[in-house]
Amino acid sequence: MLLVEDEIDLGNVVRQYLEISEFDVDWATDGRQAFDRLRAVGNEYQLALIDIAMPEMDGFQLADRIVQLGLRLPFLFLTARNEKQDRLHGLRLGADDYISKPFDIDELVLRIKNIIKRSTGSQPAAASPAIHHKDVTFSKEALRLSISGKRDVSLTPREAELLDFLFRNENRILKREEILSQLWGENDYFLGRSLDVFISRLRKHLSASSHISIDNVYGVGFVFSVRR
Repeated sequence: MLLVEDEIDLGNVVRQYLEISEFDVDWATDGRQAFDRLRAVGNEYQLALIDIAMPEMDGFQLADRIVQLGLRLPFLFLTARNEKQDRLHGLRLGADDYISKPFDIDELVLRIKNIIKRSTGSQPAAASPAIHHKDVTFSKEALRLSISGKRDVSLTPREAELLDFLFRNENRILKREEILSQLWGENDYFLGRSLDVFISRLRKHLSASSHISIDNVYGVGFVFSVRR
């Protein structure tokens, strides 16, 4: 795990507790140092725990670089700020979670374990075949969505997980609560806002398709419309 935290006292406490909880922790004290390590050995990390307010390169900038590098690396933001716009911006960058300081360290460990479990699965699983439908090709394993001749995009792990769920439930009304509980095991404010962001991003990607769309059902949820 990569811990990115410029507060020395907090960084020491978090690192020690994570190591007691049987995580291997590599600690960087600023965003640029963390980015250099990610470029060198990024695929060796299971997760990045990123403070937002840092010198050299802030947490949002670092997360954006992670996405640009194409790393399949879940990341969680730590921040002393609790503003709605910060949370939404973090979600748009692909954050898997967001926890505000001061925080309960046991809660942090639980969130980290849940993210890693979602990202890797509790047991190795056979690779899912790519889905091909008309002008759309989707690979959950490769985190890729392609619309023939128009768009080719990289997805975050949660976007890919959501899109796979939508394909498995095509042309039926899906309640927001059903999506949240079946995909992520709970229905709370943070996950609800995350779902809105992920749906918005997938809808934008799929707007280039002539055969697939995500339609709102007012006050209920969504329909993943697949036209044969």
